[in-house]
Amino acid sequence: MSQVRSEIDRIDAALVDLIAERYGYVDRAWQLKMTTQEGAVVQWRIQQVIDRVKARASEKNMPPEMVDMVGAQWRNMIGWFVQYEEEKLRQAQDAKVKSGDNGSA
Repeated sequence: MSQVRSEIDRIDAALVDLIAERYGYVDRAWQLKMTTQEGAVVQWRIQQVIDRVKARASEKNMPPEMVDMVGAQWRNMIGWFVQYEEEKLRQAQDAKVKSGDNGSA
């Protein structure tokens, strides 16, 4: 049993590492969005990610209930990332306004 627990712990650590890596890309994404009209919520992209994750779970022969759970967990994680992006974009916009840079030339 200890070997199984050790493997679960290893997988949990790898999942956290991957989520941290994902966070780094989300952190970059909001910075890139400052120069576009695209906001934090890009509904088609959110749905695309959920669909891909659920398809991957299905390909891995997870039970249908687990596929749904994985999709729900991803939706929850994306929700947090969207809130993070919205806050960063708002802070950047507020800083621009305070500095007198309204983006017009």
